[in-house]
Amino acid sequence: MDLEAAKKFIYTNARPLDLARWQYIFENGSQESVLRFLSAYQNEDGGFGHGLEPDCLNPNSAPLQTWVATQIIKEVDLADASHPMIQGILRYLESTPEFDGHTWANPIPSNNDYPHAPWWSYESPVQTTYNPTASLTGFILRFAEKGTKIYTTAIQLAKEAYAYFQRGFPLDSMHTVSCFVDLYDYLCECDKPGFIDLTEFRQLLSMQMKQILTYDTSIWSTEYVCKPSLYITSKSSAFYPDHCALCAFERDFISETQNADGTWNITWDWGCDSEQWAVSKNWWKSDLIIKNIRFYQQMQD
Repeated sequence: MDLEAAKKFIYTNARPLDLARWQYIFENGSQESVLRFLSAYQNEDGGFGHGLEPDCLNPNSAPLQTWVATQIIKEVDLADASHPMIQGILRYLESTPEFDGHTWANPIPSNNDYPHAPWWSYESPVQTTYNPTASLTGFILRFAEKGTKIYTTAIQLAKEAYAYFQRGFPLDSMHTVSCFVDLYDYLCECDKPGFIDLTEFRQLLSMQMKQILTYDTSIWSTEYVCKPSLYITSKSSAFYPDHCALCAFERDFISETQNADGTWNITWDWGCDSEQWAVSKNWWKSDLIIKNIRFYQQMQD
């Protein structure tokens, strides 16, 4: 593992936000710095846009872009529910027209007005999905004040999401599964939520992972596949014991496949050689550096 090469790439190529994330995780940087740069992507309605998710450069607030913000909030261990950024997200989720009463839309119509990956194009009618709804529901239950309208709504949404998961088991979308893992993790942080059996939920999720993880490791370097790091970020994860062998393989795989410039291969593209994709691809390289090295370190013996 060449940490110096990775660091050099981050310092010369990363967005200020991703540089601050690197510094927070690996250089004892401040949470405040990450949140300051993250706030630049937050709109007045409390939602996030402006290409926070590098495959969609839409400046307008969107559920998906807001979900990315919640992931960074989790990454830097922001736990203060009264923080203006968190309160803004709750306000957006409660008031956005992209919420139909059951799920938040993904993607949204204004995506089509800005450079984006083909999978974020909006087409009507939109297929119902729990990506990112399941995760956003968990965020609300973790941070909203009990008894408020949005908290009560989130309890119902969690029940609906779990019923969907049970009916559709096993799901065929690795990213939707990831959002259900988020929901489970958020629920574990709440005070004994009685409306979902967390033991059953954990068991189903572990079985789901066995169904969807890519065990053909020969294609990991060249294809967009499902690896355990999508669901398991440390050995303290409830899902680590059932998947420890594949986690160890991914740890070694990360070490062995790093490029000379400190990056790892991006295994997806927009299907074109546009200037916008070249920029986004560079942003993704920084994000992948952070996630790969963090996973590698967490999985060390």
